[in-house]
Amino acid sequence: MAFFHGEGDEALAAKYSPDDAPFLLARWHGEPAGCIALEPFDEIAAEIHKFYVASPFRGRGIGRALMQAILAEAITGPRSMLLVHTTVYMRSAVTLYEAFGFARCRPFRDIPDAIRHTEVFMQRPIRAAHDDCR
Repeated sequence: MAFFHGEGDEALAAKYSPDDAPFLLARWHGEPAGCIALEPFDEIAAEIHKFYVASPFRGRGIGRALMQAILAEAITGPRSMLLVHTTVYMRSAVTLYEAFGFARCRPFRDIPDAIRHTEVFMQRPIRAAHDDCR
């Protein structure tokens, strides 16, 4: 855990242990290979965080499997929208999000003007089709 996020497993467990804030870890032959988390954003939406696949394990479908697993977790919760905040430099991640039905939307948090052009905000309905941005 500390390798992926600079936080120990106790700190992450405290943050992501509630029922509506799952943290999933993918393993490849017993080795930690990637992770993804879901955190409440507001009453309507949850935000995907900590989505990462270690470079030796990329290209093996781990990111896709993590996304499917977190979507299955999201469906069991009370919220109706998923949010993602990433950057234009994370091309593979943006492509994966789009493949799972995420669409770009207006920023849902304040971003300094100096980096606004690098930020990508996306959303996806959890259960029903929505096409409105936050």
